[in-house]
Amino acid sequence: MNFRGKNIRLHVYLAHAGVSSRRAAEEIISQGRVTVNGTAVTGQGYKVNDGDVVLLDGKSVLPESRSLYLVLNKPQGYICSSHDPQGRPLALDLLSSQYKERLYSVGRLDFLSCGLILFTNDGAFASLLVHPASGIEKEYFVEAAGPISDAAVEAFINGITIEGVQYKAKTAERTGRKTMRITLIEGKNREIRRVFSHFHLHPNILRRVRIGPVVLGGLQEGKARPLTEKEIADFRASPHSPIQSSQKRSNTW
Repeated sequence: MNFRGKNIRLHVYLAHAGVSSRRAAEEIISQGRVTVNGTAVTGQGYKVNDGDVVLLDGKSVLPESRSLYLVLNKPQGYICSSHDPQGRPLALDLLSSQYKERLYSVGRLDFLSCGLILFTNDGAFASLLVHPASGIEKEYFVEAAGPISDAAVEAFINGITIEGVQYKAKTAERTGRKTMRITLIEGKNREIRRVFSHFHLHPNILRRVRIGPVVLGGLQEGKARPLTEKEIADFRASPHSPIQSSQKRSNTW
């Protein structure tokens, strides 16, 4: 995106530079991690002009020359973060050899979960994709350590409140004595694990197999690919399409 001659809000600038989503960029600014022309900026209304020097944690931040939209088949044992104080492997490490742009995950998969996760450097895309109003389905395959009870299945279907938080799947189907397929819309933090734990179950495998029109298919574990034109068209058909909102930008698929 060309910023020449424009006054761009700092959080928008950071998002287009592939630092994070716009909402996350606001938090980064409030933490005092960003400087413009040598001065720390913590206010959300600050605007960036062409020629300004923007640093994040002391490192230069420039708008990306192309927008990327990728899907990764994340293995277990990788964390969806830009860094980890515990030194655990990052899902980003699986992309760094092929893509040099700043990338960040759209949503998360926890350390022990595996399967589909989207990465981008388009902040507008990321913000709209994770918004509950987008209505984008996320489907999971779960294999438990023990038999899954009728009560657990019914809890996902009818809804259950655990420690004051309401959990409810869009669809839930037991596919075997120890296996289920679960579709979520909102996808609250560790929702499936919390419900399973409530029924004294442990997921040996928790794999996300679909995000909206994007399916796991034959994508190898640890590998990534760009979204296809068909997937882009299907996202565009959504009334809250993140792709549609981003299509005015110069995109590389």
